[in-house]
Amino acid sequence: MKFVHAADIHLDSPLRGLERYEGAPVHDLRSATRKAFEKLVDLCLEEKTDFLLIAGDLYDGDWHDYNTGLFFSRQMSRLREAQIAVFLIRGNHDAESKITRQLRLPDNVHSFAAREAQTMRLEHLGVALHGRSFATQAMTENLSLSYPAPLEGLFNIGILHTSADGRPGHENYAPCSQNDLAAKGYSYWALGHIHRREVLSTGEPWIVFPGNLQGRHIRETGEKGCTLVSVNDNHETVIEHRVLDVVRWYECDLDVSGLNATDDLLARVQAALGRAVRNSGDRLLAVRLTLRGSCEAHRALATRPDEFIADVRALGNDLGQVWIERVDFNTRAPINLDAIAQQSDPLGQLVRFTRALTTDPARLRELAANFQDLRRKLPAELGERILSDEAAITGEMLGDVEQLLVLHLLAANEPP
Repeated sequence: MKFVHAADIHLDSPLRGLERYEGAPVHDLRSATRKAFEKLVDLCLEEKTDFLLIAGDLYDGDWHDYNTGLFFSRQMSRLREAQIAVFLIRGNHDAESKITRQLRLPDNVHSFAAREAQTMRLEHLGVALHGRSFATQAMTENLSLSYPAPLEGLFNIGILHTSADGRPGHENYAPCSQNDLAAKGYSYWALGHIHRREVLSTGEPWIVFPGNLQGRHIRETGEKGCTLVSVNDNHETVIEHRVLDVVRWYECDLDVSGLNATDDLLARVQAALGRAVRNSGDRLLAVRLTLRGSCEAHRALATRPDEFIADVRALGNDLGQVWIERVDFNTRAPINLDAIAQQSDPLGQLVRFTRALTTDPARLRELAANFQDLRRKLPAELGERILSDEAAITGEMLGDVEQLLVLHLLAANEPP
């Protein structure tokens, strides 16, 4: 017996705001969830799976026409022709949708109800599927406790959309513990909601988050796909992660310490992007580049950042499958600020002043409030660069201000 476990497809996720990004491959990014879903169906057909499980968030909230649902129905019809059944539960994003409740699906697609946990028996395979959909978006009760006991002699699979014991960046929906799941006595738990692949338990029972099918933004980096599960007559289970993403989000964090010129930086960036392209196959890479370290090249970056960013984008274009989503500079000039702080001139006063701020809780709270107000007024892609807590302001923003002012004052004092 063989099945595929997928989750968090977020079909036709709108990816708003892409137009604000220079050179963004808007069509490729917006069609990525559909193409990844087509690859999921292709995998089921190629592997001749017995069924497909979708553990919630097939859709991405409410949508205003039937095109998304019709696309899903066409893909399900491909599976019906191969006699492959599909079983799904509705997650928090599915519960937002009104139109999906009215959409008629092919008869090979089976959806679990929300009012109580259900069991669906597949006698010819020796399988019992247990699942329950979300009735509302914010489902805060432990749904796993309502799931029925396992059916003796069958391979029991629980399908659940849950945050488990909590994960950063995810709402705490249908929380449960690993012990809650293990206590049910099932053979396999097909989980959804967490977008990063994670295997919580490797047998007795298997507890698996497959991650989402396709990354949609820079917080969803790395390989994305589904889990292929093979079970023999003795219920011995083997799982494989299958990569299905067509666009891969990638954070390229480079240490450029000691580099003297922007040409040196570009050479290092080119090498790093080349490695990333080789590791990504033929898919599009959406890259956020961050440069870190103390280097002489910082002076050029501080005064002509747009010129460097244009050169980096040109490198991406030359590689043919790289889009530079953003470039962040966390570099520093090789200046001995401790020594400057001992000076009695205006430079020394400046450094002492900025450092005094870091030990003044009242001033830091005032700064934090000002930055929060600024963040609300900025576009999303700029606002996320404005840090919101006192520690971050102390460690990063004040350091940036200190470096920038000292560099300008030093340059002003240099002889012509």
